[in-house]
Amino acid sequence: MLRFGIVSTAKIGRELVVPAIQDAENAVVTAIASRDLTKARAMADRFSVPHAFGSYEEMLASDKIDAVYIPLPTSQHVEWTIKAADAGKHVLCEKPIALKAEEIDSLIAARDRNGVLVSEAFMVTYTPVWQKVRALVQEGAIGRLRHVQGAFTYFNRDPGNMRNIPALGGGALPDIGVYPTITTRFVTGQEPLRVQAVTERDAEFGTDIYSSVKADFGSFDMSFYIATQMANRQIMVFHGDQGFIEVKSPFNADRWGAEEVELSNQSHGTSQIFRFPDSRQYRREVEAFAKAAAGESAEVVTLENSKANQRFIDAIYRASEKDGWEAV
Repeated sequence: MLRFGIVSTAKIGRELVVPAIQDAENAVVTAIASRDLTKARAMADRFSVPHAFGSYEEMLASDKIDAVYIPLPTSQHVEWTIKAADAGKHVLCEKPIALKAEEIDSLIAARDRNGVLVSEAFMVTYTPVWQKVRALVQEGAIGRLRHVQGAFTYFNRDPGNMRNIPALGGGALPDIGVYPTITTRFVTGQEPLRVQAVTERDAEFGTDIYSSVKADFGSFDMSFYIATQMANRQIMVFHGDQGFIEVKSPFNADRWGAEEVELSNQSHGTSQIFRFPDSRQYRREVEAFAKAAAGESAEVVTLENSKANQRFIDAIYRASEKDGWEAV
């Protein structure tokens, strides 16, 4: 059993990831850390976790844990990932693991010098939904892929929410723009060559709140938009010359809506719907991470993969400041 320590009492940890770790077959939460010991103890008691620490450093120095899960504000991800790796702990860090692709070089160095596993928590890549989409595209179920289309939007103008605070790494691209990019790269195994983009920022918060993006992958195009101040929507479509695949609940599995993949092959005159009633994506993420940490064969998000995805996001920001194409 991989023994996890949780760095902070953040909401995503409380509501989604800690329950998933406790539900996993090969992992368990043995410690909670907070800068407020009372908060750490309360969360530890809630999940029957035996140890609580009043500082992150104290937990990292403990022999009670083998790995850490980091759901801190984005601006603190690089710092605490390096500190955890240097303490000899495996690290599962919430996305985005960094705000610039170049920052991930320091994480790769920390991983390598300490011989630990460091992975960005893109839970979508562990779901049967996305594994099915990848298999369908790669086996030619829609013929030649020509275009990928996506959208991910929600409405949030809470000034106290980290997503609306630039100093904490807020913004639509770091929060949700990473999902259309990682899933398209996961399905196709290809990288974008260049991008065009329009981005809007909130006049009060200063964070990016909307982006419309076009990406050239060479053999296919991609277009998507994301927003933090639009009505809720999630969709991904992979369109080929013989058919298309529509992913109905692409990112927030179990919470957004029915997890379905619709395959339409018009050259064969067929249509299929694949349903996934309980993907438990966070549990699958944790179990794969624990296997990889134990040296077993498991597909996890590598830091090299994370760096490539962040290069995509960085290029979108640069493209938003100019007319025309920007190289990735």
